Amino acid sequence: MRWILRKYPLFVLAVCLAATGTAVVRGALGWSDAWQRVAVVLAGLHLLWLVLETWTTVRSSTSTETATDRGTIYVYATARAATVATACLVPADQRTYHPWMLAVPVVFAAAVALRLVAIRTLGRFYSHRVRALDDHEIVRTGPYRWVRHPAYLGMALAHVAFVVFFLNTASAAALMVLLPTLVVRILVEERMLLRLPGYSAYAASHRRVIPWVW
Repeated sequence: MRWILRKYPLFVLAVCLAATGTAVVRGALGWSDAWQRVAVVLAGLHLLWLVLETWTTVRSSTSTETATDRGTIYVYATARAATVATACLVPADQRTYHPWMLAVPVVFAAAVALRLVAIRTLGRFYSHRVRALDDHEIVRTGPYRWVRHPAYLGMALAHVAFVVFFLNTASAAALMVLLPTLVVRILVEERMLLRLPGYSAYAASHRRVIPWVW
């Protein structure tokens, strides 16, 4: 059982890779349709994102730290896998091309870029599991100058954009589960971070994910 829990992030990665890869292939087969071309670009960007975070996912699958994570990784990861799978595998309700759809891959790419920059800024302090290192430090550079959890902001925006394009009842329902799990995970993470010297002062002057709001 511990082995399954430890490797769960890899299982979720495999599900997302398979679902997104299917969307890319399906869109390529219908390349003559403008909607399908945008679908290929969007799914391809998502596939690239998964690949770029693969090392972090592999590293996070080497431990089962649950004292600080409180098991939130399993709920959050399951909701993410469900959102991606339903968006990619269940037919979209709207498959007619509209010019505004060209903005969706741009928003998606910007959101993923924000997340990846946030992860890079944290460096070794970042993990898919909520945990603190013995020499953990409060990072205030990069996107952390504006909000406390830019990686979660990027994650949320990317999935909203993805579902907006591949919208169907199932993907909308999955997204409505994913977003609250992100909020819960942020609150769990903050319980741990508030034990670190200096975090309370940092939190007092920076919103969690949305500047001036929350």
